[in-house]
Amino acid sequence: MAAVNRVYAARLAGLVVLGPDGESLGRVRDVVVSISIVRQQPRVIGLVVELPTRRRIFVPILRVTAIEPHAVTLTTGNVSLRRFAQRPGEALVLGQVLDTRVRVNDPELEELAGTDLNVVDLGIEQIRSRDWLVTRVAVRNHRRLGRRSNVYVVDWQNVSGLTPSALSMPGQGVAQLLHQFEGQRPIKVADAMRELPQKRRMEVVNALDDERLADILQEFSQDEQVEVLQTLGTKRAVEVLEAMDPDDAADVLGELNPTEAELLLARMDPEDSDPVRRLLQHSPDTAGGLMTSEPVVLATDTTVAEALARVRDPDLTPALASLVFVVRPPTATPTGHYLGGVHLQRLLREPPAALVSGILDDDLPALAPDMSLSALTRYFAAFNLVCGPVVDEAGHLLGAVSVDDVLDHLLPHDWRASADEPELDAAQ
Repeated sequence: MAAVNRVYAARLAGLVVLGPDGESLGRVRDVVVSISIVRQQPRVIGLVVELPTRRRIFVPILRVTAIEPHAVTLTTGNVSLRRFAQRPGEALVLGQVLDTRVRVNDPELEELAGTDLNVVDLGIEQIRSRDWLVTRVAVRNHRRLGRRSNVYVVDWQNVSGLTPSALSMPGQGVAQLLHQFEGQRPIKVADAMRELPQKRRMEVVNALDDERLADILQEFSQDEQVEVLQTLGTKRAVEVLEAMDPDDAADVLGELNPTEAELLLARMDPEDSDPVRRLLQHSPDTAGGLMTSEPVVLATDTTVAEALARVRDPDLTPALASLVFVVRPPTATPTGHYLGGVHLQRLLREPPAALVSGILDDDLPALAPDMSLSALTRYFAAFNLVCGPVVDEAGHLLGAVSVDDVLDHLLPHDWRASADEPELDAAQ
């Protein structure tokens, strides 16, 4: 398929990036352009490419040999795997430029004179020197009453407002980024947001609904969680905490000073704050501090069919779905007397009408709330488990610890944002 030398930058987002032999290296996530303080035609510097490892790297535009409708091809598969870092004078088209407000002074479009318009795309074009320049700007009026306004394409020299100061103005829309994040796993969105400029990152935070933000926030490091939480304002911070899993909410509240944490806890719904308070009573590096208070808990008269329906819950992690716990009433933690657990594999082998109380693994060792992190590690290794019950001295089930919680605390505290990945040939 023939390569093109004119393209709209936003349409590159998501395209596969290929090496010279057709090997897939990753996908385009943004386009980097130069934006000067003095009025100078913006030049395309390169692409932000997301590798299969989710690391985002910079590929100079001169490494691009062809841009086709469905792929971008590079001259070489040997690219620097250093994590992309934005430099002064650079702007991200999707991350910063789109939705910027500009003015148009085009003699052929007099109806747009004096009107604030939003940038919806940049047209880029390759010149004889092989450089790519911004030659066109696609703009539209603000939408009104849900109607889609017309898009106008004007020459770059007829547009004013694409300046570093304009890109730092608050209140820019984030519709393009939100559309790009739709359907992506929270950890991928968290990685992408981490690479955005601070201003645009907070605009995305403010635009996300509470449930989605809570899921994404759980993939941030605790320092990043605290930073975001403190910018939300008390009312929204409370709503986001209520949407988080209790153990994750306890982790981030444990990083705040006690006065701030208590203020937020006091404003949370007691149904959400009570399990968080119980978790905060334990040291963060013990079973009680690592556990979730919402494992799958069943009464003795629950059938196998009902138990399987419970573990099909898409909000459950695979680790928590691997083991259900059977107790005397009440079934909310802290429960009545803990009787034992049933592994998912056992549930799959039993008749649907059988009762879980008849297939208990009552030899499954329980975890004490004060069990240390090192002891937890040995427990999972010794019993080949990915989830274990936390039971107090009176025999009440308090929650469950999953192996991912243990790994999260064994790794360095900033492992989610760590750039310590090996520098390898991307073609390998």
